Amino acid sequence: MTEVETVTPKQVVPDEASLHESIAGALASQGDWRRAYEHLKVAFELARAEPTIPEQLRREVDRLRRERAQAREESLRDALTAVYNRRYLDQRLDDLLADARKPLAVALVDIDLFKNVNDTFGHVVGDQVLQRVAALLREGLPSHAFCARYGGEEFMLVLPAVQPDAAVRIAELARARVAEHPWSTLCEGLSVTISVGLAYESGEASANRRQVLEADDLLYAAKHAGRNRVAYRDRVGTQVIEYCP
Repeated sequence: MTEVETVTPKQVVPDEASLHESIAGALASQGDWRRAYEHLKVAFELARAEPTIPEQLRREVDRLRRERAQAREESLRDALTAVYNRRYLDQRLDDLLADARKPLAVALVDIDLFKNVNDTFGHVVGDQVLQRVAALLREGLPSHAFCARYGGEEFMLVLPAVQPDAAVRIAELARARVAEHPWSTLCEGLSVTISVGLAYESGEASANRRQVLEADDLLYAAKHAGRNRVAYRDRVGTQVIEYCP
């Protein structure tokens, strides 16, 4: 009678772990990070049955985790300006607007006469203007606030848990940074300004998407007042911060 060889877990685990690790490598080379990460997790769990986890496997798991996190972050960023994209903006706004207990300010920002920039200086310069405006808008934001590209030449500053005067100050400083930026260093004769509509909710009432519509109305008021302005609404009514060159 032939003796049947008993296969111990220590004999099986390395082969299975290596198989999953190989599959993960193949998937990663194809850019399929999610499935690669899942196979590496399986390989990691199998390898834990051994007294020690191979250092190479540990490094591979760490690498794929970093690449997965980076890929997710990139999927939420606007490719041109590197601020958050509309997808991220809509997701975060839904979360923030659903929490009526906390104050929230949203500032809708539009580059004034941006079509003239493209028509006069070309779309390459137009893209550079979008990038620089986005960078200037991000400066000085509180750690819990963020900037997102709303669409075209429009951006949105989302300012959770701020007081009304602080929100107005943040919006006005952003406007001033853009207006005072040395745009002529980018292209001779170029000047760029922005208009801002700022809508604020105190948290005492239920906030919703109407706040975004109010910011849009206030942006129109800033444009109508002469552009390069910040418009907001207080208890008295609509206020427009006049720009004095």
